Formats: sequence, C-alpha cells, structure tokens
Amino acid sequence: MKKIAIWWMRQDLRLEDNPALNSALGHDHVLPVYILDDESAAQWQMGAASRWWLHQSLKSLSQSCDISFYKGQPEEVFERIAAEYEIEAVYWNRCYEPWRISRDKSLKEVLTQKNIKVESANGSLLWEPWEILKADKTPYRVFTPFYRRGCLEAPAPRLPETVKITKGQIVTSKGGVSLDNLDLMPKKKWYKDMESEWQPGEGGAHERLESFMNKGLANYQEGRNLPAQTSVSRLSPHLHFGEISVHTVWDLINQVPQDDNADTFKSELGWREFSYSLLYFNPEVPTQNLQSKFDGFPWEENKRHLARWQKGLTGYPIVDAGMRELWQTGYMHNRVRMIVGSFLVKNLLLDWRDGEKWFWDTLVDADLASNSASWQWIAGCGMDAAPYFRIFNPITQGEKFDPNGVYMKKYVPELRRLPKKYLFKPWEAPQEVLDEAGVSLGEDYPYPLVDVKESRERALAAFKNLSKVVK
Repeated sequence: MKKIAIWWMRQDLRLEDNPALNSALGHDHVLPVYILDDESAAQWQMGAASRWWLHQSLKSLSQSCDISFYKGQPEEVFERIAAEYEIEAVYWNRCYEPWRISRDKSLKEVLTQKNIKVESANGSLLWEPWEILKADKTPYRVFTPFYRRGCLEAPAPRLPETVKITKGQIVTSKGGVSLDNLDLMPKKKWYKDMESEWQPGEGGAHERLESFMNKGLANYQEGRNLPAQTSVSRLSPHLHFGEISVHTVWDLINQVPQDDNADTFKSELGWREFSYSLLYFNPEVPTQNLQSKFDGFPWEENKRHLARWQKGLTGYPIVDAGMRELWQTGYMHNRVRMIVGSFLVKNLLLDWRDGEKWFWDTLVDADLASNSASWQWIAGCGMDAAPYFRIFNPITQGEKFDPNGVYMKKYVPELRRLPKKYLFKPWEAPQEVLDEAGVSLGEDYPYPLVDVKESRERALAAFKNLSKVVK
C-alpha cells in the first residue's frame, strides 16, 4: 500500500506560500484533499455567495493541482482514505472559527492515537492571536494599541515561502466525489453579475493585488472612502479563502515607500488581525454582545423594514445603492458597509445580528471574524466600538463621499436624472423637478422608511435609557 501525506486544504486554496502544503511535500507522495463539512459547521455553514465563490476557487485550483473532494466529517473521510493508502501524516493550516478549533483538536487526538503524524501551521494570519498580548498577557480590547504596540512592535511576520512540487508527487483518491457533487452552486443562476465582477482563484487574487498596487495604493488613504473610485484593494474574498497569503500582501506593501497610504492599508490588515483576536479570545462574538449592557437594548422586530433594507428599498439612495451592490456583486464598499450598518441598527433599531446574518449569506467575503467584529463595532456593542452617538447620516454621507452620485446612480439608476442637489434626498425635490427627472416617488423609488432626524433622536433616547438601566 502506497504511503502518503495528506494536505488537508481549508481556507488556503493556493499553491504559493502555503506552509501546510510545504510540509506535506517533504513526503514522497501527497494527497490534496478538500472536505465540505457542513455538519460540523452547523449554523455557520457557508452562505450562498460564499459557496458560489468556493466552487469557482476549487475549480481554478484543480486546474493546477489534482484535488480529491469529499463531503462529511474529516475523521470519517480519513478512514475511507486509509482503506486506499497508508496515511503517514496529515497537514493543515489553522482556522480560527470556534467550531473548527473544537473539531480540529478532537481530530488531532484521534489521528495521533493511530500513529499518524499531525501538524498544523499558520497560513492565514500575520501573527497568531496568542502572540499579540498586552504586558499582563491578556488580550487587547482596543484596536489602536493592539496594532501599534502589539503588532508593529512584535517580531516581523515571516517572509513568503516558495513551494516546489515534483512531478508525480501528487496522487488522487478513488473514493471522493466530483466538485459538482459538492453541490455548492445554486440551482437558480442568480450569480451571473458576480461572474463578470470577480475572478476567484489564486490567479485572480494575484491580478487583483497587482491592480491595487498599480491603481489604488497611491491614493488609498483618501480614496478608500470614495465608493466610486478604484482605491480599495477588494482582496477580502481572496484573503478569506486563502487564494493569496496575507504574508505575500504584507511583504509586497513593505517593498514600496512607506507613506500614509501604505501605513493606512497595513492598518486595515491589522484590523483583520484584531477581528481574529477578538474571535479567538471571545468565541461568542458572532452571536452575543461583547458589552453585556447591550443585552437589554430594545431592538425592534420589523420584518417589513428588514426586507426593505435587504432589497435596497429604504428610500435613502446611498443605503439602497450599497444594498443593491451587495445583491448584484456579492460585495459592498467598506465606507458604504458602515453607512448601511448604521442605518439598520440606529435608524431602524433592528438587531445587528439581523444584518450579520444577511451579510453572511450574500457576501463573497463573508468571514466569521471580520463580519461579526465589524457589526458589533457599528452597533456600539463590541470591544472597540463606535460610540453609540455616532450615527451616520445617510444624506450627508452620500453627499460627502459620493458627491456626484456616480456610485449611487450605478445601483439606483432610477434617480440618475435628478439634479445633484437632490440626489441623496429626492423627497425634497419639487414636483416639477421630479417630473423632469422621470421620478415618481412611491412608484419608481420609495419614500424614506423613517425620518432620519426623528429616528436618530429615537436611537439616542434608547441608548440613553439603556445607560440608566445599567447604572
């Protein structure tokens, strides 16, 4: 029976700079395995947009490296493989979702008892969560000291590793299923717009990084707030699925002049690290308020408001543009994410978990750590959160960050003929202006769900009352 090492790929769908793959390649034969384990994931099974991306990413990677696909629990899968090959070792890159940590720990014990070598490596983060701690060895609760004093004063991240696969070293299994049999693709082809928007896979990830370095980084500090510009990297789905190593990105950024643009982008990578630290030390962060005083917050249950928010029909153009961008492309510009998030939890007073669930299903970059930490930040209930009185005004935010309405008009084309003065507040336009622009409020475009001023006061009152209750 042929002896093999298993490279168990998870969120590391790449060949370059892959520590687990590199370790496996120390053996004569390597079996690359991908296992779709929905049972262990339970409520955190990937959403529809993520599953679409995963299918495309695996398809791309399988053109460069033979992959054996399986569905089920890893322990059972490895038993099936053991009937075909003698397993010498299993290598994987660590993941940090609580359900994965629990499963991987149990699996490591089982495999070790069977005299199978098991090694895990860091292929996803610049620093392990337990490496960035305060002087008293407790985790940071605030981002700025976490990044400035923790990350930047820690030993520098390792450099990217080269990977060399020798001919004939990769083997396949007869017991797996086809990629199509993973059933990742939706039955209805709602993903056509996403297909034209993205190139999932390692090649697409490197092209995206190259494009950002050439067109986005030089204006990143200012341009990252302007959704009509191409200043953001849009690397988040590639990083989430591990199609490109964060070490590769960090190393490349360090090779350019270290100005405010480079520093700001690196701090965004630092926020990703902080989100993973929060998740690692607070595994309840996806479902529970990190600030317990918010447990008594009077969130409303309003299915109509939630559905209108989800569909981009709130009557506030910048909010609706963001929600429609999300539905069409599986992505939303970060500035707009903050605007739509603030509108949901503070103007509509809907639970941040409602927003988290919708993003989980519709984002191609849905990431448990980043998604939950960011929603708790905008809701004000996270460790290092926006203060409760920071309520984004959807009118002024649109006017400031999309002054000519280029982004808004792309996703809310029914308002494209409105004069600039009324782009983000069409309900204030005189009837003759609406007529000339071909807009019939209530028919072509909805009236606002709530009054932005009144809803702001309502949110402030709710937060103020919450503080009194806590005291």
